[in-house]
Amino acid sequence: MGERKQVEISAEELEKQEYYIREVRRINDEQREKARCAPKYIILTYGCQMNEHDSEKMNFMLSQMGYIPSDNIREADIVIFNTCAVRENAELKVYGKLGHMKTIKKIKPDVKVMVCGCMMQQQHIIDEIQKSHRHVDAVFGTHNYHKLPEFVYESYSAKGTIIDVWNIDGQVVEGLRSIRKFDTKAYVNITYGCNNFCTYCIVPYTRGRERSRKPHDIIAEIRALAKDGVKEVTLLGQNVNSYGKTLDEEYTFSRLIRDINEIEGLERIRFMTSHPKDLSDELIYAMRDCDKVCNYLHLPIQSGSSRVLKKMNRHYTKEQYLTLVEKIRREIPDISFTTDIIVGFPGEMEEDFQDTLDVVRQVRYDSAFTFIYSKRNGTPAAEMSEQVDEKIKHERLERLIALVNDIGAQINETYRDKTVQILVEGPSKTDKTRLMGRTPQSKLVNFDGSDELVGKLVSVRINDPKRCSLNGIVI
Repeated sequence: MGERKQVEISAEELEKQEYYIREVRRINDEQREKARCAPKYIILTYGCQMNEHDSEKMNFMLSQMGYIPSDNIREADIVIFNTCAVRENAELKVYGKLGHMKTIKKIKPDVKVMVCGCMMQQQHIIDEIQKSHRHVDAVFGTHNYHKLPEFVYESYSAKGTIIDVWNIDGQVVEGLRSIRKFDTKAYVNITYGCNNFCTYCIVPYTRGRERSRKPHDIIAEIRALAKDGVKEVTLLGQNVNSYGKTLDEEYTFSRLIRDINEIEGLERIRFMTSHPKDLSDELIYAMRDCDKVCNYLHLPIQSGSSRVLKKMNRHYTKEQYLTLVEKIRREIPDISFTTDIIVGFPGEMEEDFQDTLDVVRQVRYDSAFTFIYSKRNGTPAAEMSEQVDEKIKHERLERLIALVNDIGAQINETYRDKTVQILVEGPSKTDKTRLMGRTPQSKLVNFDGSDELVGKLVSVRINDPKRCSLNGIVI
């Protein structure tokens, strides 16, 4: 299959959505007058940073329509589930919540229930919702979030579930604004979709083939964010390293990094996710040379066994991965690594799992996202023989987590009495009276301080390292 060019949504289509925003706003203003309170919404987001950023865009559209956010699903007037199809557990959670919404809708029949995201790009999921969850008002996919205002407006008069899922590679929608979770940092998409077709992964079937945004659109967006007070951006893509391959001009990810590094007011640059097979020397040098690029890299290994990696269609071996890590550390000595690891892939033997443990010991990841392999309908791995017994999967996962946690705790201990620079993000999640922020290596730091520090870079001396975070004192 050939490379896909990006196609932008027309200005007419976006103007159409502006019309629906105004119409829903008018309806909500009338409701506000009668009920003496504004209608509320809640978005339940599952999955990766891509989904989180999509939800940020829907947050903005909903606010423009006159809704205010709520964290209580029972009091919301519109409930949106932004779904993930990568893990079975995420799907089960969505089905459980949808069942709960059926009960809520009997009590509160006017509440609107909408489901979007990666799960909806699969026909068998849509069929299940139409069969067992007829209380859902609208279903849409990963390519047409911009149509949310239209779906909300149509839901007032629709007799059944609105189904609008684009079974294409998706168009690039520029100019959608968002309400960010943090004032000081922001997600910025640079690519959509994926061309890798790892045998376990559903993403190419739910997000479509890879499309790169135009560099001037990305840079303009980040300049605007920096003027708005954003200090840190995270560049997002299923494989950021292959950025630019679908553009008409010759423009690489390393060049994009260098251009973003020149943006005034921006302090930090992060990116994810990187595929090891496409991580070039030029990118390593750009990370080394650009002062705003954080010394942190999320580099999924998935398995330490070259035999399993071949079955996964990952296009690198254990030895090539370790050589890449060594090369990166040679240029950036204080870099920290995190990774993704799948346990129990079809045919995984104990010796394959031992290879995975060996990679963890050699690389010494600061942390890892660890998963038990689960079948995804439509992927080659789901049809493979030699599916691993669930008991063996869980036992291996426990051993892996224990090793990752032990190494992570050892690394954190090396921070004791060190002074680190953190970008202050806001209140600590564990203690709202304290503040939190992250080091360039993405270490979470909690400390005492005043709210005026939020959004600033401060120096903190670490006095109490924990297994998953660090405690410190501002100096």
